[in-house]
Amino acid sequence: MAEESLLQSRTEDLSNGCPNKFSSLLSEISNASTLPFVLAFTAASCGAFNNGCAVGYTAPTQSSIVKDLNLSIADFSFFGSILTVGLILGALVCGKLTDLVGRVYTIWITNILFIIGWLAIAFAEDVWLLDVGRLLQGFAGGINSYLGPIYVSEIAPKNLRGAASSFVQLFIGVGISVFYALGTFVEWRSLAILGFIPSLVVLPLLFFVPESPRWLAKVGRGKEVEAVLLSLRGAKTDVSDETAHILEYTQHVEEQEGVDGHGFFKLFQRKYVLPLTIGAVLISVPQFGGLNGYSFYTDTIFTSTGVSSDVGFILTSIVQMSGGVLGVVLVDISGRRSLVLVSQAGMFFGCLATAISFFLQKNNFWETGTPTLSLISVMVYFGSYGLGMGPIPWIIASEIYPVDVKGAAGTVCNLVCSISSWLVSYSFNFLILWSSTGTFLMFATAMCIGFVFTAKFVPETKGKSLEEIQSLFTDPPPEEIK
Repeated sequence: MAEESLLQSRTEDLSNGCPNKFSSLLSEISNASTLPFVLAFTAASCGAFNNGCAVGYTAPTQSSIVKDLNLSIADFSFFGSILTVGLILGALVCGKLTDLVGRVYTIWITNILFIIGWLAIAFAEDVWLLDVGRLLQGFAGGINSYLGPIYVSEIAPKNLRGAASSFVQLFIGVGISVFYALGTFVEWRSLAILGFIPSLVVLPLLFFVPESPRWLAKVGRGKEVEAVLLSLRGAKTDVSDETAHILEYTQHVEEQEGVDGHGFFKLFQRKYVLPLTIGAVLISVPQFGGLNGYSFYTDTIFTSTGVSSDVGFILTSIVQMSGGVLGVVLVDISGRRSLVLVSQAGMFFGCLATAISFFLQKNNFWETGTPTLSLISVMVYFGSYGLGMGPIPWIIASEIYPVDVKGAAGTVCNLVCSISSWLVSYSFNFLILWSSTGTFLMFATAMCIGFVFTAKFVPETKGKSLEEIQSLFTDPPPEEIK
């Protein structure tokens, strides 16, 4: 009788598990929707949206900018690519800057830089001012790439941290899509003026955005931690345990600093090798898996295999956004690790199918089906990327580093992302000339390596506090790492 009761209980848990998880997620969202948290989330989302707008600006405006300012192709290519230089420069200083002045003041700085950058482009009469504006956008974007996930992970409740961070990252894709659409009918100077409006709206809100409680504890302002947590969680919420946990862990880290030392190179001690490797590999895998090759040269892929570009872009955008929304819903339900594995597998099969479509097209096999296969492969790739590999590597990177090395680790991860992105962007056209099939087989191989690495080394971080996650790497019993 007891066994039957137990069996019935387990059956009910399985049948009601998914609805209960969704109900729990909705309850967490409702509880977290305090005004300070909403304002902080809005500020972080606008930063991601700004990044997307900057990336999406050049594609629809190329012909009009070249014509109006009488630019050469080389001039415009430099204008477009200098964004990457700015991203690398931003990556170099992001960790130190956010540790030095705090998360909120850094948001101030990036928004001001975006405004200046957009205005420089909007009123440019010569190529040098275009380049200055674009460089400032890249610099701000390089800082934002690290700042957004870090800030949101440090202020969000642990059971909502993944969904909040994923949703913020989703705004990068929204920004790209919005500027692609607006650029088809808005003149390039007007589009640049529209670009600084989000930052202009956010600046007044920043007077009411709370600082990260973890950063406050790190810089010796521990008395403010509880007050900030109360504003974020609600005045009636008991935050005493969370406050104590943050302060105790911060004190522990400070004590370790006395033993291990300070400075950037502290990050390269043996105990940080695994988390640093996890962050760098997860963030670079989609780059080496062909993300910029697909993003920048989707039109080339479609036209080379006989797909209508208009149809391909529309369907791909819908699938990528749908994957991103689904990832936001699932990240705190199914967990980070499982979504990353599914995402990596999907991107692998997308690369493999693209390689096969190029092989079939080159050898005149299955001519009627090749365009369909090519379109499906690109949709699978971008849909899978939006599901997990877009936001989650940055979420994990924002979770696994202790506060004393978080700035240095963020700089390294951001720099790895920027450099790997540039390498693929620069080499893609040369690789395609060498072998289109071989190029996408190389991308598929990178995704396969990423899958194996994730399965073996990446831990699940869902439902744990940041301090619990970080202690897995810094003070773990040997069996807990496995």
